[in-house]
Amino acid sequence: MEKDILASALIRSMARDLPVPDLVRTTELLKQQGQLKAVEALYAAWIHHNSDHPLAYAVQFNFAVVLTDTGDLTRARECLERAIAQNPDFMPAYVNLGRVHERQGNVGLAVVQWSAALARTAAVNGAAVGNKTTLLNQSARVLETANQDDAAETVLRDSLELDCHQREPIQHLVALRQRQCKWPVLVPSERIDRIALMKGMSPLSAAAFTDDPLLQLALAAHYDAAEVGTPSGALSAWPRAMASEGPLRIGYLSSDLREHAVGYLMTEVFALHDRRKVEVFAYDCGPEAKDPLRAHFQSTADHWTSVTGMDDAAAAAKMAEDGIQLLVDLNGYTREARLGLVALRPAPVIVNWLGYPGSMGSPYHHFLVADDWIIPEESEVYYSEEVLRLPCYQPSNRNREVAATMPTRTEVGLPGEAVVYCCFNGSHKLNRFTFERWLQVLAEVPGSVLWLLGSTEGANARLREHAAGRGIAPERIVFADKRPNAAHLARYPLADLFLDTAPYGAHTTASDALWMGVPVLTLSGRSFASRVCGSLVRAAGLPELICTSAEEFLRRAVELGRDRTALASLRDRLRSGKGSCTLFDMPGLVARLEALYGEMWARCRAGDLPRPDLAGLEAVLDAGCEVQHEEVEVQAIADYRGFWRELLARRDAYRPIEGQRWRRCVARNGARAVQVGPASDLRAARLDS
Repeated sequence: MEKDILASALIRSMARDLPVPDLVRTTELLKQQGQLKAVEALYAAWIHHNSDHPLAYAVQFNFAVVLTDTGDLTRARECLERAIAQNPDFMPAYVNLGRVHERQGNVGLAVVQWSAALARTAAVNGAAVGNKTTLLNQSARVLETANQDDAAETVLRDSLELDCHQREPIQHLVALRQRQCKWPVLVPSERIDRIALMKGMSPLSAAAFTDDPLLQLALAAHYDAAEVGTPSGALSAWPRAMASEGPLRIGYLSSDLREHAVGYLMTEVFALHDRRKVEVFAYDCGPEAKDPLRAHFQSTADHWTSVTGMDDAAAAAKMAEDGIQLLVDLNGYTREARLGLVALRPAPVIVNWLGYPGSMGSPYHHFLVADDWIIPEESEVYYSEEVLRLPCYQPSNRNREVAATMPTRTEVGLPGEAVVYCCFNGSHKLNRFTFERWLQVLAEVPGSVLWLLGSTEGANARLREHAAGRGIAPERIVFADKRPNAAHLARYPLADLFLDTAPYGAHTTASDALWMGVPVLTLSGRSFASRVCGSLVRAAGLPELICTSAEEFLRRAVELGRDRTALASLRDRLRSGKGSCTLFDMPGLVARLEALYGEMWARCRAGDLPRPDLAGLEAVLDAGCEVQHEEVEVQAIADYRGFWRELLARRDAYRPIEGQRWRRCVARNGARAVQVGPASDLRAARLDS
């Protein structure tokens, strides 16, 4: 039948008797049937015989989309160039031509195309504004990728001045300023205020912005509602999964099963699973990669499927056909996540683990895997998922490749005898509160230096300038250049003590430091991201390096900097305990993980899956956004729940909060406990406790 459709369309194309709407309908039908070669043939024939058609430029554009999807970038570029030649005011062709140049590695030519289009968008109308913001956003993206951060920020602000309701440019602007260590991060402009910037930031940026788990939950729920929404076609029955009686069919969905921080952590997990209990299905949604770690994952999974080229519905159908019983989302709110796919509920049970450090605030994640340090029982109120726990939340890789030769301090620009404090966290985790604490440590430990992972030239210069403004010589801030992971690990032992960031602490980075024998001093707050490092340090056998206040962190950092004997003792304990500590007990972690999977599945079969409760969170978001988080370190607020009761009471006074749960929360009078209602009021009761 497909041959008949194609033959008829080809004959009509050659006779110049196939209108463009019919051409589009025919190509869509062929695409749905998987006949991409037929689509190419039909477009090519139509263009050859109808090159003078007034809509030929649009057909060239459509043909270029098909060629881009199939990877034929050279022919796609030629089609787009012809489309522009035929209609120089057709903006989508400039956008896509720039993208093709970018994919071919010609970033400069991409920006040239987008700039040319911007020069043609002088008209003030809806279409022109939409085209211009698209072009500006594309330009900002490639400028950011090329580390042209100042230029990218300018372009993003130009885009937001045209349309202040765009979510993606706000997310990029906030993340960009965090990465550049530009404080304050939120800088309002004429068309966009601070609250809009707060509500528009991504949940991952919020984890580094403030140690406020209730606000982070509300922001995550807001983000999910705006970015994912309520997809059509979500699955409500999984016949194969529900009928399966063999090993649990576990699906791991990730864009990071490659040379990536999450990939390094997951290295041993697939192979350690007991195949009598678990069958491992890996679903890759990331960019194409051919590195050794990707090959390792492909060989240790029972089944490997790339869903990168599939749309959400097709990928969800594939998972359902595979009979996946538990889908483990290893991305969460991180780059290249496929939350539209997860929202389609491709498995009966959906689990949030490892990729995103916090609650998803979504209606479709049932469980969150953590441990008792990261989420103490009294903090479960801040999570929409039901919390289940491992001995230590984070897996690790006991087979890390470490370069054979460790450089000397001189070779990496460090002083030979001074105390070296280090932090190799990304610059986006660094805020003013943390950096100024570090500068206080340097001031009280003469001659000491701070060894940081280098960022952009602008960010590095900004940190040294900030240090100089606080009376610390700029040369005491030393930057480590980017190196392959094995070489990076080999230089860790040159440092004496790792100083953690707050509120978004070291995760994979802390595990690396502890594996290499470098003690890590951390400040555990209230949020997930702020407590992971404490979990790792405790699991490595050094619980005394967990601080619970900024004052304690400062005091301990100074004490250890002045006591080389104590530092040496900590190193010895790390080395001697590496083979027996909880942190590196991967067989134990995987066995416990399998037990949790079994518990989740039993709950599902019993019809007892948790139902995320997201009521009232918009009111929480409104109240939390009123706080000047860059002036007040929420981590230091002693009565956090009292702080929130006051915020919600003010909000309720002028706009009553719907739902008995939140009214009970704000109605508490002094030390008198509120009357606790049914289970649906659990969050309010705990917040008030």
